Amino acid sequence: MKKILVISGKGGVGKSTVAVNLAYALAKRGYKVGLLDADIHGPTIPKLLGIENARVEAEEGKLKPIDVEGVKVISIGFFLPSKETPVVWRGPMKHKFLEQITQDVNWGNLDFLIIDCPPGTGDELISISQLLNPEIAIVVTTPQSVALEDVTKALNFAKKTNAKIFVIENMSGFVCPHCGNVIYIFGKGGGERLAKSFNVRFLGSIPLDEKVMESGEKGYPFVREEGKASKVFAEITDKLLKEI
Repeated sequence: MKKILVISGKGGVGKSTVAVNLAYALAKRGYKVGLLDADIHGPTIPKLLGIENARVEAEEGKLKPIDVEGVKVISIGFFLPSKETPVVWRGPMKHKFLEQITQDVNWGNLDFLIIDCPPGTGDELISISQLLNPEIAIVVTTPQSVALEDVTKALNFAKKTNAKIFVIENMSGFVCPHCGNVIYIFGKGGGERLAKSFNVRFLGSIPLDEKVMESGEKGYPFVREEGKASKVFAEITDKLLKEI
């Protein structure tokens, strides 16, 4: 089983969206995939997959993940009384919970485990890296410099884990549906420059696409439907598979 960290160093760059769609894209290609939502304070995977009311059960002394079209999912969101319930924990409690959902889950025989990490480089990311020793880290950024500054910290963290590092740029150019012109609302090429400066592989740029927003709101992966973003993500997935 290959373990893939999806990290960003900051919130709001679409890290969870990348994690969900990567898991689904790999499952569509016939791989056995698990998706671990390690964002304790802001779990969004249940919302993005339309399974906010799901609850985890025990199976042979271990937690049984929720199966979503072939992707096995675990999130702290499944254990909370409601989606509005805050998690007010200090570091040791967070580590203990992460230890439980990494070691006490009946994942079965997986090819890939995708780990959606919280923003920043704090307790949770340290714990996940120590508990799982991931082989691959995907760093998600948006093109503008204010995002790249924070994401650079996450990339430096990934280098310390000895994982093979890749960069994906999200919220790239917006293609006007009327004239076809590309508008670079958040700038252009920041993710590729970041990858080049660290001598790591750049996988591609996901465009701003209304279908991406709609899929997240309605609770399904955008790669399920045809579109520019879906086509680009398929290419990104193929590049990743070639590399690993």
